[in-house]
Amino acid sequence: MSGAERFCSVVVMISANVEWKVISTFYPDAQVLPSPFGEWFVSDMDIGERVEPVLFFHGGWGKIAAAASTQYAIDRWSPKLLINLGTCGGFAGGIDKGTIILVERTIVYDIIEQMTGGQAAIDHYATEIDLSWLGENYPHEVRRMLLVSADRDLVVEEIAHLKTTFGAVAGDWESGAIAFVAQRNNTRCLILRGVSDLVGEQGGEAYGNVQVFVEGTTSVLSHLIAALPAWIALGVKGA
Repeated sequence: MSGAERFCSVVVMISANVEWKVISTFYPDAQVLPSPFGEWFVSDMDIGERVEPVLFFHGGWGKIAAAASTQYAIDRWSPKLLINLGTCGGFAGGIDKGTIILVERTIVYDIIEQMTGGQAAIDHYATEIDLSWLGENYPHEVRRMLLVSADRDLVVEEIAHLKTTFGAVAGDWESGAIAFVAQRNNTRCLILRGVSDLVGEQGGEAYGNVQVFVEGTTSVLSHLIAALPAWIALGVKGA
């Protein structure tokens, strides 16, 4: 292990390329290093009354990169707390743009298994995230709820099904894979995703207009980074 890692007990995983680009602007002086998946760096943070090194890691977008990089992070750094900060798409009329979701359950919904029926496969990859260590007083206003994941952006025609079948109001690409791998490794996991853009009957506001996603991502991550030390303090206290 290199000296730069300094035995960090907290790893913050960032998935999408745009999210990582935004995160990097918050830490312009960081010593950025490579990995097989993406860049990483360490930043000192005031956590309660102590200064703690926190490792930021670009794990990559989509389920394949998310699962592999989560296992890589756990194997390499053995974090006591694995945090995923990022964005998600919200269902217009079901959730407001900018809402921060504290993910308590993930469902990977883009599984099609036609030999015996797909529900068993959906259930296999569904993950309940243990958040008992957080207590009841959160440092940031959040909605504690389920998040659905798939290797694709939200499709307008599927939203009604996702609402009625799973009770979902937002979706992303990576949370299901990250939560699944973290649970299999008995690693404490915290996923906070903010709604960067909305998808409704008229389509997605960021579809064909990526600047909407960039602006939404910048706003969401600004709020998440501001609250991050307080979330970490809860994790350190509960460890």
